[in-house]
Amino acid sequence: MDRIQLIARLRDLPAARRIITALDVPSMDQALSLAESLGASGGFVKVGLELFSAAGPEVVHRLKNLDRDIFLDLKYHDIPNTVASAAGVAASLGASLCTMHASNGRAAMTAAATALSEARVDSRTGRRPALLAVTILTSLSEQEMGEVSPSHDLLQDRIQRLARLAWDCGCDGLVCSAADLPGLRATLGPEPLIVTPGIRPAGTDAGDQHRVATPREAMDAGADFLVIGRSITRAPDPGAALQAIAAELT
Repeated sequence: MDRIQLIARLRDLPAARRIITALDVPSMDQALSLAESLGASGGFVKVGLELFSAAGPEVVHRLKNLDRDIFLDLKYHDIPNTVASAAGVAASLGASLCTMHASNGRAAMTAAATALSEARVDSRTGRRPALLAVTILTSLSEQEMGEVSPSHDLLQDRIQRLARLAWDCGCDGLVCSAADLPGLRATLGPEPLIVTPGIRPAGTDAGDQHRVATPREAMDAGADFLVIGRSITRAPDPGAALQAIAAELT
């Protein structure tokens, strides 16, 4: 499946299924309980480093048994052969989305993108996994980027350079903040799939994120999928919270 076909299928999903609930919890039991509480419309869930470190591949299998699409957010960053092999494992687990750092470079991104372009289509979803490149983490400020990677470029210039490189290497899309979306859409156009974290419904705390937006703001700016955590998972009724957010997007 080529990336244009894949992106079109993902964009055809209804609004509620394009909200990715972040299962940022330290155990499989908590993750499964949260996933069940989302109800039938809570299709996409994120399995990140914390949960995957605690529960391993088994949590992906268990979540798929609950009819959940998996955003496997492990942000690969290693030599090309290793990231290509890891991407292949993600495909064998049935992940719908997986991530790597764009700063890993051309060879590694090309290797991972090639591995996924050749991956078997999942029989349940009818899709192969999409590879998303992470440009700059939404938790990093301009000052912090200057500390870890001094440069005369502005943060926005770095983000756009990495995004162009990722798309040229065959990645299916990007992970970026809502603040970066207008510039990226202007540079790359409408084709790349964009997943946006740092989403906070109006009136909620930004937490440890520096570049945040409301769900409506992010979608209007060009996001395809939204990653939302605490606003859903810490609500008295996570399923109702998810539905309320989805209603704002339709």
